[in-house]
Amino acid sequence: MATENVTYSGEKIFKDAQDFLPINGTDYVELYVGNAKQSAHFYKTAFGFQSVAYAGLETGVKDRVSYVLQQDKIRLVLTSPLKQDGDINAHINKHGDGVKVVALWVEDATKAWEETTSRGAESYFEPRVEEDEHGKVVRSGIHTYGETVHVFVERKEYKGAFLPGFKEWKSDYNPSEVGLRYIDHMVGNVGWGEMNKWCEFYAKVMGFTQLVSFDDKDISTEYTALMSKVMSNGSGRIKFPINEPAEGRKKSQIEEYIDFYNGAGVQHIAVATNNILETVAQLRERGVEFLRVPEVYYDDVLDRVGEIDEDLEPLKELNILIDRDDEGYLLQIFTKPVLDRPTMFFEIIQRKGAQSFGKGNFKALFEAIEREQEARQTL
Repeated sequence: MATENVTYSGEKIFKDAQDFLPINGTDYVELYVGNAKQSAHFYKTAFGFQSVAYAGLETGVKDRVSYVLQQDKIRLVLTSPLKQDGDINAHINKHGDGVKVVALWVEDATKAWEETTSRGAESYFEPRVEEDEHGKVVRSGIHTYGETVHVFVERKEYKGAFLPGFKEWKSDYNPSEVGLRYIDHMVGNVGWGEMNKWCEFYAKVMGFTQLVSFDDKDISTEYTALMSKVMSNGSGRIKFPINEPAEGRKKSQIEEYIDFYNGAGVQHIAVATNNILETVAQLRERGVEFLRVPEVYYDDVLDRVGEIDEDLEPLKELNILIDRDDEGYLLQIFTKPVLDRPTMFFEIIQRKGAQSFGKGNFKALFEAIEREQEARQTL
């Protein structure tokens, strides 16, 4: 197969001209949580997710319980341990609630594992076939930053609710959806000097390329700073920004995350909507809390981003941010952390042509999080 040279971090990496790891999208995101039943109720009530599938004692699983929720193409799995020891308990004790698995939907999970491990990925588990009366699924897994893992899921021969071992979960309580459609990107926070290492991992091991980068001059305040690079697969369906701290006078949001999470991990999940005004209004009504930016942000925002389809006043009222790249603009807003530890949060995003990430909102977001840090006395 023909190859092309791709330069990354000063060295040449050979990347197949045809994508050696085609990914259809995000299959599911699994969080290890202290109480899966209560977490499921929260995500249904606050974010409009629907009941899909369940695994636990009633399905023959003795060490854990998992609730599967879905909204359009977004699938969350919430898993808790049923006993006092084991890997899930250890993960929760160390990190609190957080993302363990970022599962990727592929056509061939065996080939995905072989390609990535041959390029240096550490195996999480080898390809295995899982079957029940609804068909079969092939899954495999590799390690990435911190204790996070990628699981490759091949499900073209499966017709069940989720995976073998799960049963359909029918609930009398299903609040209406709020217009969330798919996972746009997922952001990882890593330690000092580790950003390039993990960007190189995604380039070498998974064939990703760098979409955009931001240094400490782009993302800084008087007190703190960070650096970020966005890695994307060939189709652009999977985007993984990677953040690391930068030198500053006080503790940055990345350092705060790493301190409370006790290591690298998923900082936030960005979910797309077709109508951010309606989605955010519904989320606010359901009690979801969002970061706020000063009103002066909107004084010159249209001078910076140019003409947009929406009226500015409703965006200002809901505190929705606006940014632009070479192909269009985007609208976005960030929740406060959804956990007791100041770790994971969500982003709601609507793309109006923009495929990348503009630089304009980073400073506003960084300052908003810094104000929250000050309130938490962790700055």
